[in-house]
Amino acid sequence: MPERSQLLGRVRLVAVYLFIAALVILARPTPLLVALGAGLALLGESIRLWAAGHLQKSVRLATSGPYAFTQNPLYLGRLLILTGLGLAATNPWGINYLALAAGYAVFFLYYIPRKLRVEGDRLARLHGESYERYRRSVPILFPSPRPFPGELAPWSFRQMIRNQEPLVLMGLIVAFAFLVWKIRPA
Repeated sequence: MPERSQLLGRVRLVAVYLFIAALVILARPTPLLVALGAGLALLGESIRLWAAGHLQKSVRLATSGPYAFTQNPLYLGRLLILTGLGLAATNPWGINYLALAAGYAVFFLYYIPRKLRVEGDRLARLHGESYERYRRSVPILFPSPRPFPGELAPWSFRQMIRNQEPLVLMGLIVAFAFLVWKIRPA
């Protein structure tokens, strides 16, 4: 079963990347929307880079860095990136807004509930009462202004690299460079 799950995960990931590529290729971007979208995507990727430097999957419960404010900073970052790309990849037919609406629907109705169920079960098994206390105290997605009083582990560049976050950053750079290149002079 884990092999099938990994295969389905990879197929989903490839489908998402192909969809993003098509959206960017079909785009007729404007300077304002590319700037707004890039700002949101940069904020989202900054949160993801910060989170990836604190996350040691299945080793320890991450409660430091952005995890002190939200249980899912990687998902928050992904949501901001999705929004930024959806705005920046504008086109005359509104496909980008339909894609954004579909992305939100998939994100909130499928992705988040599934991840919470699967990861919540795994974290409860691995960390017991510590996870339950964290889960009850920290918001699922949108950050709390007050940090969880957990560990104060430092951010790790090496851990961020291990979590493969530079691949997401490179993909964003390529997508936004292409969108800037496609801007038509007025």
